[in-house]
Amino acid sequence: MPEFRSPFSGLSLGRKLTDAELIRAIRFMIAAEYEAIQLCSQLAESTDNKLVIEVLKEISEDEREHAGSFLRLLYELDPEEEKYYKEGAEEVEEEIEDLLKDMKKTLKKKEEKPESKEDESEDKEEEKEETNETDD
Repeated sequence: MPEFRSPFSGLSLGRKLTDAELIRAIRFMIAAEYEAIQLCSQLAESTDNKLVIEVLKEISEDEREHAGSFLRLLYELDPEEEKYYKEGAEEVEEEIEDLLKDMKKTLKKKEEKPESKEDESEDKEEEKEETNETDD
């Protein structure tokens, strides 16, 4: 787990960062933004104070924007990074498509499934009652 006190954790000071170190520091900053989002959400859910809830909600939204800014910067510094995020998103899209196909198949099978014996019995009872009513 990174130390969030310093984006330079584990790095030598007194010199400029290499590109690799800068990329790692930005990843830590993204993680820190997500941690701040989580902390704000938890604190907001832990109180009934409307002012606190509203302020924390606004801060959480700002942190999401910051995370997006850092992600965009990361993609610029390391184009391969964006490729991995896209591949991960595509994998989830495939899983969603598979799940939806399975759900459609299940629904189709249920629609095609013949009525149960219980349903048939109920239908026969209803028909009998209707016949008796018309006979009267």
